[in-house]
Amino acid sequence: MLTAEEMIVPITAENLDDCVNAFLKAYNGPPWNYNWTYDRARKYLSEYTECGQFVGFVLYDEGQIVGATLGHIKTWWTNDQLMIDEFFIAGEKQGMGYGKKLLAFWEQYAAENKIGSIILMTNRYMPSYGFYNKIGYTDIEQYVFMFKPVF
Repeated sequence: MLTAEEMIVPITAENLDDCVNAFLKAYNGPPWNYNWTYDRARKYLSEYTECGQFVGFVLYDEGQIVGATLGHIKTWWTNDQLMIDEFFIAGEKQGMGYGKKLLAFWEQYAAENKIGSIILMTNRYMPSYGFYNKIGYTDIEQYVFMFKPVF
């Protein structure tokens, strides 16, 4: 349940820069400690927003961005799926319940739009894995994320 100071709105060109700033706060600090530049992060997030089936929301609290989720709708033979491509909460706001609120909104969106499932990928060895398990996401044994470095 959102408080009176919180709001969740669709990601648009007008709030994309806010998303980039929260993304940098989330991933350039612990536990990921990446080295995203602003321009590279903006390009990365823009690649999602420019997708024809894009769905994305940003969570604000007291006018400040807290986090965002970006994804797309994927057609599947049983029913559509909502793929979470990127989900982040600004570093200083993690552990305060914002992630649960944003994903609950995502689930509400899926239900209202008759989307049968939500799918995401995460790293088993990062805190996000435990977070997703705690709120009802499960491993699917038959699926494997595969990777091959080229250089």
